[in-house]
Amino acid sequence: MPSITDNNGVCRAPRRAFLRAALAAGAAPWLIPGRALGLDGAVAPSNRIALGLIGVGGRMGGVWGALKGCAGVQGVAVCDVQAACRESYRQSLGLAPTDSVVDFRELLARADVDAVAIATPDHWHVPQAVAAIRAGKDVYCEKPLSNTIREGRVLVETAARYGAVFQHGTQLHSMSGTRRACELVRNGRLGKLKEIRIGSPPGHAFGPVAPVPVPAGLEYDLWLGPAPVTPYHPVKVGAIPGVGLRGWYFVSDCSKAGWIAGYGVHDLDIAQWAIGMERSGPVSIEGRGVYPQDGLFDTVLTFEIVYEYANGVRIVMTDTGRNRHGVTFVGERGTLFTRGQIEADPPALLREVIGPGETHLYRSDNHAQNFIDCIRTRGETITPPEIAHRATSAALLGGIACQLGRKLRWNPEREAFVNDDEANRLLFCALRSPWQV
Repeated sequence: MPSITDNNGVCRAPRRAFLRAALAAGAAPWLIPGRALGLDGAVAPSNRIALGLIGVGGRMGGVWGALKGCAGVQGVAVCDVQAACRESYRQSLGLAPTDSVVDFRELLARADVDAVAIATPDHWHVPQAVAAIRAGKDVYCEKPLSNTIREGRVLVETAARYGAVFQHGTQLHSMSGTRRACELVRNGRLGKLKEIRIGSPPGHAFGPVAPVPVPAGLEYDLWLGPAPVTPYHPVKVGAIPGVGLRGWYFVSDCSKAGWIAGYGVHDLDIAQWAIGMERSGPVSIEGRGVYPQDGLFDTVLTFEIVYEYANGVRIVMTDTGRNRHGVTFVGERGTLFTRGQIEADPPALLREVIGPGETHLYRSDNHAQNFIDCIRTRGETITPPEIAHRATSAALLGGIACQLGRKLRWNPEREAFVNDDEANRLLFCALRSPWQV
């Protein structure tokens, strides 16, 4: 069977190549079932997408739940550092024991895996996604994209170099209310924007804990990966009692900006799309936050962050104790609110028609299907690496501003703080050997 090597030296065997080669050589059977060619509405085997699932804990339920509903998608391998999670997914997918692995590098070495879905803790997103891209895989990666701004830029450059299809897990981007709100703002239906207000859930605190032995069935050193070595505690790796969220969201070794990035990235993504800054960023950031005084968690609890953009737009992002959860656009002619849906005051704004000569934004009605479609067409997804990186960067910048407690000037082209060595040192962190990007 012929193979294709792209300009980056990556070997990509076309999925239709086997049947095409057989027909050309006269080696095909006299009768090929319509199912095999996709003629009866089924997806031909040559056009199916084989997915590997990396990190099959809580969040993968939503990710795989959406992806498996896409025609022609097949889960062929699972990877997790927790034996119970691996075994649960292996059985649900009907896979052989050899299709379940602890180390993601074993999964990436498989030639039959076309793409991967990554739903591991934040500190693993970029190292695993970059490794997958270099292995010739397309990638669906949960949000936030990265743990630091510099590693996010590495992913953007790697995806471009290898021609990878990439989708970020900011699925609100594919909801009709989001797109409608952003189009109305882009096309001036609110008049001049006075302000954008974002309300995002606050962080969590958890009291002091004593380390406990690592349980059987967990490869804790691999769970830590590029993060510093710290004692194991079940709340960090697992769920917070009475809350359900994973504790690592609120541990800075794993999630530098805490819940500002883990949750707030959705709404910052929407706000930047509406003002045409989804491939850029703010020029100044000022933040104030309240942090736990002790205990297992150390990321921000409540916060207020003000972003200013070169086009004059101002975004005020607070915890939901001070602003409604979602994005509110305040303009001269009224207000719009969205978090997937859309509300307007006055309601007549919703009857506005965007004309053929006006700005129409990328339309995707299904985030998972958009990823699968783009794998087949090699087109750009609705949340490609650059947009994912800029949305995540905005969240990480907010975290840095809260940490330093002062106004910062930012150059979005150079992706560096202006004349501020202390702040610039927070744009990256060393990864624990042997992990790198």
